[in-house]
Amino acid sequence: MVPGAANALAARVIEQLGFEAVYLSGAGLTNTFYGLPDLGFVGLADIAQHTAAIRDAVALPIIVDADTGFGNALNVRHSVRTLERAGANAIQLEDQASPKKCGHFEGKALVPTQEMAGKVRAAVDARLHPDFLVIARTDAATVEGIDAAIARAVAYAEAGADLTFVEAPESLDALRRIPREIACPQLVNVVIGGKTPTLAASDFSAMGFGMVLYANAALQGAVHGMQQALQALQRDGRLDESSGLVATFAERQALVRKSAFDALERRYA
Repeated sequence: MVPGAANALAARVIEQLGFEAVYLSGAGLTNTFYGLPDLGFVGLADIAQHTAAIRDAVALPIIVDADTGFGNALNVRHSVRTLERAGANAIQLEDQASPKKCGHFEGKALVPTQEMAGKVRAAVDARLHPDFLVIARTDAATVEGIDAAIARAVAYAEAGADLTFVEAPESLDALRRIPREIACPQLVNVVIGGKTPTLAASDFSAMGFGMVLYANAALQGAVHGMQQALQALQRDGRLDESSGLVATFAERQALVRKSAFDALERRYA
C-alpha cells in the first residue's frame, strides 16, 4: 500500500508510520497548494519543487504524479529528467488530453493510443537510473470502456512501461480482468468516495495487483481533522492538547526534527 502526500510534512507522517513508499499526488498538491480542484492547474515547476522538498524530508522511494507529462513526448523527456534530478524514483504519466482532470471526474478526453505510447517510450529513454520506474496510466475506462482501457494499457506496457494503471474501474469484474489480461505489474488507485470499489489490500493482492494506491487518504483525513479541531475551538473558545483533537506540541516538533536542528545550532555556535 502506498499513501499519497500533498507536501513534505505528510510524507514525514507516512514514513514515520512505516509505509514503504510515498506518492506525490497532483490532486493533493493542487488542493492544498492552490485551494483548487484537480483540473490541470499545476505545472512541472510545482511538481519538481514539491518532489525536492519531499526528497529532503524522507528516505522513502517517491512516486511522482506527472499528469500528462506537461506536453508532448519531448516535454515528457524533459519532465523525466527534471523529476529524476529532484529525487523521484518513479513517475506516473496519463493518457488524458491537456488540460487533464481528476480520473474520477466526468468530461475527460484522451489522446490517441499511439501518442501516449510515444510518451512512454520517451520517458523510458530519458531516465538515467535503470531502477527509475515509468508507470503508464489510462483513463479510458470511463471514456471508452474497460475493453479499450485494457487494450491501451497493454499497448503502453509494450512501449516499455514498468507498471500500468487503469484508472477508475467501476466493478469487481473489471478489477479482476486488469491483472489477468495485462502482463506487467498493476497499480490500483483507491479514491475514497470515488468510482472504484474499496477492498482490503489483501483482496487486491489476491486479484494480482502489485500496488494499492491511496492517493489522498492523508489529505481527506487531514481536512476532517482540521474541521473537527476548529469546530471545537469555535464552539468552546479554547483548544487544549488533552482534547485528543490535535497532535501535541512535542509531537509536532518531533515530526519536523526540531531536536536535530537544535544539535546543529549548538555545533555551529
